Amino acid sequence: MTRSQLASAVGDGSFYVASALFFAHVVGLSAAQLGAALTVSWTIGFLLTTPIGQLGDRVGLRGSAVVLSLLTGLALLLFVLAPSTVVLVVAMSLYAVAQSAASAIRQALLVRLVSPAERVVVRARLQSIVNGGIAFGAGLGGLALYVGATWAYVGVIAIDAVAFGCSALLLLRLPSVAPARANATTRGAVLRDRPYVVAAGLNAVLYLYMPMLSVALPLYIAHSTGAPGWMVAVLFVANTLGVLALQVPAARRVSDLAGAVASVRRAGLLLLAACLAFWAAAAPSSAVLAGLVLLLGIALQVVGEVFLAAGSWEIGFGLADPDRPGQWQGLYGCGVPVARALGPLALAALVLGWSGPGWLVLGAVFVVVSLALSPVVAWGQRRLAADADDHPVSVTGGRVR
Repeated sequence: MTRSQLASAVGDGSFYVASALFFAHVVGLSAAQLGAALTVSWTIGFLLTTPIGQLGDRVGLRGSAVVLSLLTGLALLLFVLAPSTVVLVVAMSLYAVAQSAASAIRQALLVRLVSPAERVVVRARLQSIVNGGIAFGAGLGGLALYVGATWAYVGVIAIDAVAFGCSALLLLRLPSVAPARANATTRGAVLRDRPYVVAAGLNAVLYLYMPMLSVALPLYIAHSTGAPGWMVAVLFVANTLGVLALQVPAARRVSDLAGAVASVRRAGLLLLAACLAFWAAAAPSSAVLAGLVLLLGIALQVVGEVFLAAGSWEIGFGLADPDRPGQWQGLYGCGVPVARALGPLALAALVLGWSGPGWLVLGAVFVVVSLALSPVVAWGQRRLAADADDHPVSVTGGRVR
């Protein structure tokens, strides 16, 4: 799984850096067209992630992961070959669906292949490796930006497609995971697990830190601070390297649901502090001072991100039905496509439309939602305890109050 994740991460890194200019300069999409297409595609990804996770439980998780990796590669090739706007939108939707569902299926594989005590640390190691792969891939994407030619952009997309093909082949080396029992694949069963649904929804709100970094902060730097444009790249590298270094140590601090809730609470406060630092970066007229304040903000954000990830993973694993990981992780994994679909428009309006105070509002949202998870997790633990006689579940210790 490690090598498969690394291969796909290299492809993702190159795509993240070069895709916007590829769609603008090579495909010819306007900013409005690209934004609308991304919103539609990631919304479709959100809607289909849970059903695909349930299907993975039924037909086999490893095979599902292989197919989704191949579909991602196919979508990338369609970006290059797309003869029309309709085909391009279909390709973008296929990409979003495959990426969203693949993330959930990989989480489900982790549930089936790794013992409960080791899942969060193993997930953290995988995330660190992913960040390293993304950083390397970003370098390839940066070369395409430097060259600025059509062939360079197309080459990056092709490399991404090949990377996902390699990822699919490497997944075949994983042990086979038996499908869930026939009576354990009830359609929509996860939606009746109300504590888990609420926890997944709150987790999706906390994932707004993703479009905060990729959309809101770059636009804010360009329009509202004295920092140079290349500061965006510096912050991206700092974030990637920071998560690479700190994710595993943060995960080792979380061994049960009580520790997970505490970790998420710390994350909420740190993300608030980061938002306040980003707000403050607009004050200095000096580019150097603005850059230093932004670096302080990204340092706070990185620590908040790793605490959030560690706590979020434990909550997603600890409250889930272990016999149907595809369905439960499919729902929990919807947070990423929801944040990617709704976050860019909402955060751009909040941060740019309301200027500085928008950062305070965003930070307050992180704190309130992180605090709200505590009673929800306690609710989920009570649900697990009530179901224990009919459906034995190993509940990680440390009761949340």
